[in-house]
Amino acid sequence: MKAKKVRHQLFLAGDLSDKLEALAAKPGASKSAILADAVAAWLDRRGNHELDQRFGLRLNRISAQLNRIERDGQVLLETLALFVRYQLTVTAPLPEPDAATRAVARDRFKNFVDQVARQIAGGGSGLRSATAPEETS
Repeated sequence: MKAKKVRHQLFLAGDLSDKLEALAAKPGASKSAILADAVAAWLDRRGNHELDQRFGLRLNRISAQLNRIERDGQVLLETLALFVRYQLTVTAPLPEPDAATRAVARDRFKNFVDQVARQIAGGGSGLRSATAPEETS
């Protein structure tokens, strides 16, 4: 099925008309095809420019935020790796724990997990509260 073609009448400057005539004189070319390609290219460029204007700033902002998140994640992972390496290096091996020691360890770990859950649910940060001075009213 062929696309419907609509006839248009337009006026071109003399030098532009001469250039169009020269291009259309080549085998396999027609004025209509040349003008249709030129108009389509112009509309595509204009459409892309409008999209850039509309979304470019927002996409740049999102990209910058993602770069910061990636950097922060790398800093956190490197910090954790160094901490674990340090702990494993300086902490002496512990004797095999008895039942009471395991119970204390379970309670401490449960308290730790509960505290992390409270911090996340409250939107707070243990890092900020640990490094920031206490505010008093």
